[in-house]
Amino acid sequence: MRTKITAKVLTLFLLMISFTAFASEETGKGDKKTEIKEYIQHHLKDSYDFSLFSYTTDAGEHKYIGLPLPVIIWDEGLKVFSSSKFHHGETVAEVDGNYYALYHNKIYRTDAQGTINYDAEHHPTNVKPLDFSITKSVVMILITGLLMFFLFKSLAKSYSNNGGIAKGAGRFFEPIVLYIRDDIAIPNIGEKKYMRYMPFLLTIFFFIWFLNIFGLTPLGVNVTGNLAVTASLAILTFLLTNFTGTKDYWKHIFDPLGDSMPWYAKIVLYVILIPIEVLGIFIKPFSLLIRLYANMQAGHIVLMSLIGLMFIFKSWLGSPLSFGLAFAISLIEILVALLQAYIFTMLSALYFGFAAEEHDHHEEAHAH
Repeated sequence: MRTKITAKVLTLFLLMISFTAFASEETGKGDKKTEIKEYIQHHLKDSYDFSLFSYTTDAGEHKYIGLPLPVIIWDEGLKVFSSSKFHHGETVAEVDGNYYALYHNKIYRTDAQGTINYDAEHHPTNVKPLDFSITKSVVMILITGLLMFFLFKSLAKSYSNNGGIAKGAGRFFEPIVLYIRDDIAIPNIGEKKYMRYMPFLLTIFFFIWFLNIFGLTPLGVNVTGNLAVTASLAILTFLLTNFTGTKDYWKHIFDPLGDSMPWYAKIVLYVILIPIEVLGIFIKPFSLLIRLYANMQAGHIVLMSLIGLMFIFKSWLGSPLSFGLAFAISLIEILVALLQAYIFTMLSALYFGFAAEEHDHHEEAHAH
């Protein structure tokens, strides 16, 4: 517990440093509220470099603490270069005679002056290359994937070497694995088919949980607050649900009333019921992605807004109160990180249970 509290204090401290640096850089560009809003929007976006925080020297030079990442684009051929060429969006990158600039966190082809052209609705008309870059979020996804691989590989190895008894960190994760099996997978999917879904359920739970926790560390990478990431996870659940669905699952969608009434009496009802059932196929994954995205995004916004209030109040009462509230919210976010992983896994298992459902038609025939 002491380690978690220390980590949260360090996280809040680094956020305060970043706020201070950003405020000093933006002096004269707008009022304090606008500066804080811009910083929060900047923090929530993905980036082409892995920056922890920044500061401004006495000479007015803006320094970033972090690492550049590889930019990979396809623009009349493959082009790979370091994101340091953009200098955090402040300069134009020249690659093989072409010029590229960052605009609203997207890469556009431009000229040596970094000119961005607009249409009547003020949307950029510059060519936007296909972007396969390794961004900050991608790095954290790769780190989380490797962490899970080595963690559970060691857990499996400890099982084989110790007669089915976990050792080390495995003793902490084993009860969680058993809980997902006994309290999520089996009750929702059934004992006959739960094993085919267990690898996905375990992967999705720990993947979301670890990414959520990383987002609360001083690294501050808001991966699960990225709509593209949550949409990808929801699409996986969608595909697995519908590609493993039984004929009873599909019959329930396209023939929800079964043989309970004559076909001519069902036509009017089916005009309403079948579109609703088909729409439900897409609403389920959509609710998954929105719930995870909105909760994690809102948590970061609330936390940074409370820290920003310290720079607005600038008083002996308001600033400590804002820090105390931010600290309390950050502790609650630890619970939210676990809760959102649990909800995503639970709902996925519930959808898999619908897809794997089979009726005993032989017994139904005897009953009739």
